[in-house]
Amino acid sequence: MDTTHTQFTQAAVHFLRWNLERITVCLGELTEQEVWQRPNGSSNSVGNQLLHLSGNIRQWIHNGIGQLPDVRERDTEFAATNGPTGQELLAELAEVIGTAVAIIEQQEASSLHPERPVQAYVHDGNYIILHVVEHFSYHTGQIIFWTKLLRDRDLHLYGTENLNQTN
Repeated sequence: MDTTHTQFTQAAVHFLRWNLERITVCLGELTEQEVWQRPNGSSNSVGNQLLHLSGNIRQWIHNGIGQLPDVRERDTEFAATNGPTGQELLAELAEVIGTAVAIIEQQEASSLHPERPVQAYVHDGNYIILHVVEHFSYHTGQIIFWTKLLRDRDLHLYGTENLNQTN
């Protein structure tokens, strides 16, 4: 067994689940109107972010590694101005992450070495997993920032031991 591979995939799975938990906290704070509210004309709503995350993970992990059909329509993720409720978007994202986790956990170290096309790029499976985790974390941070801006309070995303610290 390849310890480095196991540690890498376990860390990837951890951060996918951890960021989903953080998004769940944010959605618990937002009204349905706020889920689709854009900070300005050049920015995306939380709803757009959630559609985008689901599309990205489907394309990069489900298709790029798991070889499931690529059903992504990227432009529609950003064009939407309303749509499913926050809880519906969260349920979809949780399902997408569940499938991605299963795909990641099924991979042997050697199966991630071959390069494969995703969008206009060609990368190996390790790169694809790392990209998805960093991309998911990036947008999770945007969702957290927007939620904190709307609520003007600490969301306690790091547990009770840090209640007196600013996140």
